[in-house]
Amino acid sequence: MKKIIEGKAYVLGDDIDTDQIIPAEHLVYSLSDPEERKNYGRTALSGVPTEGAGLPEGGQPFVKEGRTESEYRIIVGGRNFGCGSSREHAPACLDIAGIEAVVAESYARIFYRNSVDGGFFIPFESPVPLVQEIKTGDELRIDVEAGTLTNLASGKTWTMKSLGEVIEIIEAGDIFAYARKTGMIPG
Repeated sequence: MKKIIEGKAYVLGDDIDTDQIIPAEHLVYSLSDPEERKNYGRTALSGVPTEGAGLPEGGQPFVKEGRTESEYRIIVGGRNFGCGSSREHAPACLDIAGIEAVVAESYARIFYRNSVDGGFFIPFESPVPLVQEIKTGDELRIDVEAGTLTNLASGKTWTMKSLGEVIEIIEAGDIFAYARKTGMIPG
């Protein structure tokens, strides 16, 4: 697990659902096939409408045309991030697109658990709304151990909510690695 995560922010609003993260028509690819897997990165967040999504004037796509990975590393969202269906493809596609952390005011519980259990990225919760403070394209720095997020563009720093016991799963890599490490299942 990285101790420091740095990269550009992609800012979204409230109630970003799993069908916006990965529309159902893109669920035809195999996650286990390396070539087909890339299509999940290519289509990540393709269901998010550009208006009202906190994007720069004219809209900035999450993944540029012809690419399978995004230039953004950190998503900043509002309340209820990942609501909708329980599809595991939603956090997987963000991981495939290169996301290392999502910082939101709150999460849909199943999306949060899928993110942690699959070891896809670190889902931080912010005690304050950051979508008003951070703009798409701002360079951010997250100190995972300290639990802080700094907007390098403005110099402001916020303390995020503790990851609690899920940090052990994140550090292990995913829920199965954690279960092996702790002896819950044979190594």
